[in-house]
Amino acid sequence: MSKHVSTKNVSTLTLKKYKSEGRKIVALTAYDYSTAKILDNAGVDVILVGDSLAMVALGHKTTHSVSMEEMLHHTKAVTRGAQRAMVVADLPFMSYQVDVTQAITNAGRFIKEAAAQAVKLEGSTDLTLQIISRLTGMGIPVMGHLGFTPQSIHGLGGTRVQGRSAEAAYKLVNDALDLQKSGAFSVVLEMVPASVSRIISSRLEIPTIGIGAGNECDGQILVTDDLLGKYTDFQPRFVRRYADLDEICTDAVRRYADDVMSQQFPNQQESFMLAADEEEELLRALMNSSPS
Repeated sequence: MSKHVSTKNVSTLTLKKYKSEGRKIVALTAYDYSTAKILDNAGVDVILVGDSLAMVALGHKTTHSVSMEEMLHHTKAVTRGAQRAMVVADLPFMSYQVDVTQAITNAGRFIKEAAAQAVKLEGSTDLTLQIISRLTGMGIPVMGHLGFTPQSIHGLGGTRVQGRSAEAAYKLVNDALDLQKSGAFSVVLEMVPASVSRIISSRLEIPTIGIGAGNECDGQILVTDDLLGKYTDFQPRFVRRYADLDEICTDAVRRYADDVMSQQFPNQQESFMLAADEEEELLRALMNSSPS
């Protein structure tokens, strides 16, 4: 763990304190126990069980296909592995867009059944703002998400940078302020011009967490499988690869296959042996019991 990382559990108050101190927030995604443990031990502040699970772990083309039950299943695994980091769970597509009651029911399941500390939802519609207000009033922390919102990919016309005109940027600023006013504890800004993210970050009291939004947000998040080079279907411009697990893992599996084919694996040290006298006794017993 980095010497700059506290060993205390991360909370919404921790993140707000980090913003006031100018200490950047480190966030990544996880979908399973072992990855969550690695991120937690490395000092990551926020672990998002993102609906990117649909694409990265389940092989879908968009985030739309992942269900509440699948999100709950993976969130439970992540919360078992995270001891210090704050675990935030994505509310999947159509799990909160119908009405407030639906949103409260599903958000509550993440807290009660999966032991998440917060939930995340996209956009700043009147319904979304109402949901945030109700959830936070009930003690469920909510992270907002503006800019490119993957659940609205079809309505946005594809994976496109948002806020490129003065008018669109102005709306993003006001949407972020609305999320804050409704009670959100932080806002993810995805694929937004860096100058717009800087303006939003300077105007909010709550922290911003960027992904493809420049380095002046209060924190950064990436999909862990992108960062590690494990998910290679495509590489967004804003992703920096810190490892090439696809190549490393492929090479390891090929070497394993070669060793199996050549009977180099397992070797004697990797096998359990029967004592010589026991083997002799076994063979005698088999010989004596063989049909004539």
